[in-house]
Amino acid sequence: MNRFALCLSHGIARVTDAALGPYQTAVIRIGFAATWLLFLLREIPHRQELYGPDGPWNFDLAQQLIGTNGAFTALMWSDGQAWFEFGYAFAILSSVLMLLGWRTRTTSVLFMVGVLSLQNRSIFMGDGGDNVLHLMSVYLVFTRCGLVWSLDARRARRAREARARGERVVDRAGPALWGVLGFVLIAVTLSGRMDGDWLIPAILWAVWLAQGLWWLVGRRARTAQPRILLDVVANIVHNGALLVIMAEACLIYATAGWYKIQGTLWQDGTAVYYPLHLEYFSPWPALAGLLTVSGTLVMLVTYGTVIVQVAFPFTLFNRRVKNVLLAAMITEHAVIAVILGLPFFSLAMIAADAVFLPTSFLRRLGDRAARARERVLRRAVRAKVPEQRSAEDSEHTHVGFTA
Repeated sequence: MNRFALCLSHGIARVTDAALGPYQTAVIRIGFAATWLLFLLREIPHRQELYGPDGPWNFDLAQQLIGTNGAFTALMWSDGQAWFEFGYAFAILSSVLMLLGWRTRTTSVLFMVGVLSLQNRSIFMGDGGDNVLHLMSVYLVFTRCGLVWSLDARRARRAREARARGERVVDRAGPALWGVLGFVLIAVTLSGRMDGDWLIPAILWAVWLAQGLWWLVGRRARTAQPRILLDVVANIVHNGALLVIMAEACLIYATAGWYKIQGTLWQDGTAVYYPLHLEYFSPWPALAGLLTVSGTLVMLVTYGTVIVQVAFPFTLFNRRVKNVLLAAMITEHAVIAVILGLPFFSLAMIAADAVFLPTSFLRRLGDRAARARERVLRRAVRAKVPEQRSAEDSEHTHVGFTA
């Protein structure tokens, strides 16, 4: 009984004392923001056909569907061209800010609004990865995904250094941003634009009020206990959202694997052959033909795909086996991106897989990226110094001649 109580207290302390998986959530943030950003940039020439008011799924059809399911989308607030262009640019900007990790508690909400607004406007535009991105954009709102590898982390580090030097640190941008977004949220709510599904408006209001409470306690509280309590609540919410993200990834693979088992083509080992010979999924016909020339190879890939997807959720209790299957799934998605021409679906799935990557691996990856960035900066400085010297020499020569 004492051992059980000790384990229980240790588990509660672990969940409440810190936000678990800071590197994993940072990778998820970067991965999904980059996926959505690259998709939006690629589809700029086709944005009208995908999500615009003049697309095949026109404004009236979208209005009828949303009137039925109550889905949230800001693009349905107006059918004007200018509003659509603003919404598309807003989605791009929020993706950039989310990728960089600037004010992630706020930009995660803006990122979710951008994703839901475009995807719910035209729900039939996607390749499967949009469903994953749709869910993860909501889950990321509840995570503290800017603790590492973000502008937030750099700002927090500089603030700690300034306080250590005895300097006073005042954050003016945060309250100003909170006030502006609060005004917009109140105006939109009073105008009736939030009528329909209650979940997204509830999330928007909850995050806005929580941010205001966080700032108020940080500025007005005379003791540290209220801030510690809010920090514990934030850690619990973060860890719960991280658990949901992991469960969602496992559910995706488990359901995909078990549904494949029920298909006759997957049972006889030929399922992989057919999509490789569809024109829509064959950007490289020669490469697809090379992979399907061997029936044995097709059978191994077919059965291997099913085995990996079904077995993965059960391997989470064994770190080594989990890492092997995780590498296999990431490799599989990379191959799908090239062979089947589904890059954004693969990027979304790889970003979801990143929640299971080992912390030690992510730290090494971050250290290598930091060293590579420092080398690039040093080379840029070295290249700039000779240019400055040559400019100074030419200026002295010019002065000498004129003198």
